[in-house]
Amino acid sequence: MPKKTFEAATIANAHLIVQLKENQPTLCQNVEAVSASAEPQSSVRTIDQKRRNRHETRAVTVFDAASAVAGTEWEPHVAAIVKVERAINVRQSATGLWKLSLETSFYLSGRPVAANLAAHAIRKHWAIENKSHYTRDVTFREDASRIRTNPGIVARLRSIAYNILRCNQSDSIPQDRFATALGGLKSIFAMTFSRQR
Repeated sequence: MPKKTFEAATIANAHLIVQLKENQPTLCQNVEAVSASAEPQSSVRTIDQKRRNRHETRAVTVFDAASAVAGTEWEPHVAAIVKVERAINVRQSATGLWKLSLETSFYLSGRPVAANLAAHAIRKHWAIENKSHYTRDVTFREDASRIRTNPGIVARLRSIAYNILRCNQSDSIPQDRFATALGGLKSIFAMTFSRQR
């Protein structure tokens, strides 16, 4: 979470909400202490019931970040702390029982923000993560790539392929990718057999 990102957002007059990671241990401790003791500015609870065999409840709470970042290099950049608590019940197919998992994550906002707006922004980010990044990592195996010379070129080709598949999606991306590969093989076989005649 570089400060340059917050500075660029300030210059562009953009609102930035960034997830706080454990690579900022002092900031994490300060944020957790504030969220444990301070009075929240706003809060909202959302329930996601549209998933099969999964029930997720999210509690989003916003705190003032002034006491957490006072006297630190983050003071001019961070205005609010967003705490997201997720309670996820997943039905286990083998036993038919529900398994509960609890997750808590913290986000930092460059501006004061209401809990419902923060909750909406964070959910939209996860939609992008699930729709784009997960597909690129799993279907296109981008993280497993061993290309070390000019990897940006191949990344752009993957992006082009992903965008074409997404725009013309008829089934799932992996199935469309497989069908496209078969179509390419069919055209190669057709050209090969036409030359032999």
